[in-house]
Amino acid sequence: MAQSLQRWRGTAAVLGAAGLLALGMGAPGASAAVTPRIDLKVLVVDNGAGQVGAITAELKNSGVPYTTVNLGDANRPTINATFLSDTVNGVPRAKYQGVVLPNELPFGAGSAEQTALEDYEKTFGIPQVDAYTWAHPEVGLDYTDQNGGWSGVLDGATTQITAAGTAGPFRYLDGPLTFEDNDPAVQETYGYAAHPRDGFTSYLNAPSGGSMLGQYEHDGRRELVVTFAYNQYQKQFKVLARGIVEWLTQGVHLGQARNYFSVHVDDVFAPDARWDSERNCTPGDIDCAGGDGEDTTTPIRMTAADAAYAAQWETDHGFTLDMVFNGGAGEQWKDENGGTDALTDQLLADKAKFRWMNHTYTHPFLGCVQDTTTVPWTCAKNTDGTTKWVSRSEISAQISDNNDWAASHGLATDRTELVTGEHSGLKTLPQQPVDNPNLARAMSANGVRWTGSDNSREPEQRSVGNGVMTVPRYPMNIYYNTGTPEEMADEYNYIYTSKADGGSGVCENNATSTCLPAPLNTATGYADHIVPAEARTALGHAIGNDPRPHYVHQSNLAEGRILYPVLDKVLADYRAIYADNAPLQNPRQSAIGTELQRRTDWQTALASGRVTAYRIGNKVTITAPNGTQTPVTVPEGTTKQLTVGTTAFGTPYAGARNDWTKPELLQSAVKLNLPA
Repeated sequence: MAQSLQRWRGTAAVLGAAGLLALGMGAPGASAAVTPRIDLKVLVVDNGAGQVGAITAELKNSGVPYTTVNLGDANRPTINATFLSDTVNGVPRAKYQGVVLPNELPFGAGSAEQTALEDYEKTFGIPQVDAYTWAHPEVGLDYTDQNGGWSGVLDGATTQITAAGTAGPFRYLDGPLTFEDNDPAVQETYGYAAHPRDGFTSYLNAPSGGSMLGQYEHDGRRELVVTFAYNQYQKQFKVLARGIVEWLTQGVHLGQARNYFSVHVDDVFAPDARWDSERNCTPGDIDCAGGDGEDTTTPIRMTAADAAYAAQWETDHGFTLDMVFNGGAGEQWKDENGGTDALTDQLLADKAKFRWMNHTYTHPFLGCVQDTTTVPWTCAKNTDGTTKWVSRSEISAQISDNNDWAASHGLATDRTELVTGEHSGLKTLPQQPVDNPNLARAMSANGVRWTGSDNSREPEQRSVGNGVMTVPRYPMNIYYNTGTPEEMADEYNYIYTSKADGGSGVCENNATSTCLPAPLNTATGYADHIVPAEARTALGHAIGNDPRPHYVHQSNLAEGRILYPVLDKVLADYRAIYADNAPLQNPRQSAIGTELQRRTDWQTALASGRVTAYRIGNKVTITAPNGTQTPVTVPEGTTKQLTVGTTAFGTPYAGARNDWTKPELLQSAVKLNLPA
């Protein structure tokens, strides 16, 4: 294992005692060699293929600086020694710490550009990723028709990370990796597997035993050879992407990536309306036939037993739910049902086991005043024709009353966090194209800095005003108005089947949706189709360095408790792939908002061209615009230079250490010391 890890870190041409090969750049007979400067930036040579696009997306998503050379651009720069390297203050500089190519020879064997690139890699010990190629001796593999080699469709194939992989760049993985097979009628992944030759170390083996991903050391160079097709959205790429970047950067780079999964449970203490399979709508909703006041269904609300089950489930699974609550709605329920409420009593008894977040006191709509005389509703108008808005005082009271209720019942909340009912107050297209102008001021007056928004409508974080930022939340495809698997499957059928099959038909001719080939069996459809589909989507977010939370409703913890099968599968599938050193992060909304804001600021700093980062031997120096938090990933044992002395850098994750950082007092740059 130790030998494999050292080999990954680069024996022959790359690493000396602390990191980089000392290059002899002086005059003949000089007694001292000069250790080169390696800039912490990646060169991407792009031919338009999806595999290069996937790696580029991973670099951007994790905050790794990169420069792209588009092979299809007639005005692109020429890849030569001047483009790749120079000298800074008498020190030879490699401008790129790693190179991503579409394949092993994108410029052609023996061409001037290919030769310049290979010479650069040899001189400075720079690794190269071959984003996708076929198995053949020039990349260190036998042909696929030799020694048990294989080529074909990999959909559903179970592959294995090798011992060298788990000791090296893929040390965050544990167990087999099964390739996606989302549609049996569609070929999703094709690849080649072959027996390694001398100099090749496999990191990922196909079911046949041949390698599909590995390091090829030859002629003083190192290549990471990938012999299966992929795109940035596939599970197998998302799982392997971190290791590809770690290999490419030798474990030292700007940017960071973690796996995140947070789940908000809205409407806690309140009841939710129920889907009516006869009307194919939700009675009581303003867009349901008959309008308000004709709800003959029974609302869905958790019981004390459901609350106790939620608390125990959290303990059993090591996962915390965010209870997004309406204290006043609970009080209304109590008043209408004999003055007592076992649910509230149970949730308060277990209050320390959950996280709590303000959802306003009684869950009113906080945008424009709704005119419900038409379907769909419209914004009511003042006599002068202007929009009639819910007032600042009404919004403020909804926030503060819920805060007061929480305090009086001993709930620990973060008052900087808020989710309004239905994300109301924020713009709601098409009826309300702008935010309620009273919203931001009311939030700010109550100390709110982070308010939840609907990711399906607003996927990017934005300012609401007065220092308040949105936190986009993924709506899970588990509906607020369903309490049983049968209800869920029935409504799902209505949305996702054609009119000819009895559905709404909204899935037809819709660029963002497809129709089910046939309606689901309402008795089995939830478990057989909806659960695996929704778990796959949520897991994809979780393993994609995406901290955005998911949201469901208290109704999904009631009656049939339909949320738990999805959560169980997400957590089980995750833990079957990842090692203990890469636990799912489960942050609360304020931490997520901060993370998203820092990422935006970091991308702005990179785009401005005002970030400089490099390593010389085992010393890393980073400068960025004043006040900018910089994301950094480094090996275990790295220390940060303080004004006086040093301290361990970052927090451990996935076998490395990473964190957001900035210069210490009286410093103009971040200074890191890599382990010797």
